[in-house]
Amino acid sequence: MTLSSTAARAALPAGILIGCAVATAMLAMGLRQSFGLFLAPMTEAHAWTASGFAFAIALQVLLNGISQPLTGQLADRFGGRNVIMGGAVLYAAGMLGMALSDGLPLFTFFAGIIMGVAVSAAGMPTIIASLTRMLPENMRGRAVGLGTAGSSAGQFLVVPLAGLAIQGFGWQAALMAMAGAALLMIPLALPLSDKPAPIPAGGAADSETAGAALSRAMRDPSFWCLFFGFFVCGVHVSFLTVHLPGFVHSCGLPLYVGAGAISMIGLFNIGGSLLSGELTQRWKRRELLVGIYAARGVLMAGFMMVEKTTVSVMIFAALMGVLWLSTVPPTVALCARNWGTRWLATIFGIIFLGHQLGGFTGAFLGGLVFDRTGSYDLMWVFGILVAAFAALIHIPVRDGPRPVVATA
Repeated sequence: MTLSSTAARAALPAGILIGCAVATAMLAMGLRQSFGLFLAPMTEAHAWTASGFAFAIALQVLLNGISQPLTGQLADRFGGRNVIMGGAVLYAAGMLGMALSDGLPLFTFFAGIIMGVAVSAAGMPTIIASLTRMLPENMRGRAVGLGTAGSSAGQFLVVPLAGLAIQGFGWQAALMAMAGAALLMIPLALPLSDKPAPIPAGGAADSETAGAALSRAMRDPSFWCLFFGFFVCGVHVSFLTVHLPGFVHSCGLPLYVGAGAISMIGLFNIGGSLLSGELTQRWKRRELLVGIYAARGVLMAGFMMVEKTTVSVMIFAALMGVLWLSTVPPTVALCARNWGTRWLATIFGIIFLGHQLGGFTGAFLGGLVFDRTGSYDLMWVFGILVAAFAALIHIPVRDGPRPVVATA
């Protein structure tokens, strides 16, 4: 698809496109981030172990990463709208199954397997890739920033509503209500009709097959720099999401301080994502990623050196929130610039797999370190070291247009 045809399709409804994409990302992220709230009431009601419940959610994260390239290729072939709608149906089925499960194996099937695929199909990578493909290049960075901010807004807004529903109506009714809310993603996805237009005779890079495009990308060192950089992003995000409340409590602070820190991260990431989207359009995306990862390392090192008080924890959470998902807009932009938009969801899906592998590592390794040593100190050191690694590995990333690859 040419830039002019993309602009023609997106010029009139650009505001509607972006608004629907943001609302879809908000709902998808908010629903999935609410599952931790169900651990205590569901394990108590069913006499399950906390580790059994946690395994199902960890399986969801891992399967999300593994299935993302597959759902990405489906989006590239048949359009993001169809895949997101299918994901919304799986979202509803998965949460309804979670509500009705009376044993851990059945719960693991719905919460881990069904929801793992659902989150891939109706998740941020699919939504952002569809939006990127439908907008002209000069609007993409801002739009991706808005979509990422929508995900953070979902974390900040939907999670408290889920908590109120649990408190007011019980965990089972809350899950059923969330299943119904997931179906709202179907009408929201209607404008994202990004199925690639037919390629005229003599088309070049856009006429590549998925396998050829992915092979071309994976032979490029820049691809692996982005992959392992996103792995580090996943390590940071999962470690802090899962273990920051426990770390704060181990420092003698009340549990609500840790919960407030997670909420603060989501709130400040709204601004951080918007800022990153704007800077993606104005700066070199390579330098932006180097700066983000280096800033994470400096921030984590500084946090380890100061006294842990409510104020210091909240300041750390706010600053980390600015950097939280700010890696997404420049990473997506580099994928689009270096390897085109025809198979963007597929290529970015592989890179997102790196993020989820890092997420599994951050969550599991954090618990392992704490079990073996009785503290999180070594994990914080690991987080600082991998931040430095991520900053360095992005330096050689190519940040310019690739030559068009003609196909026979």
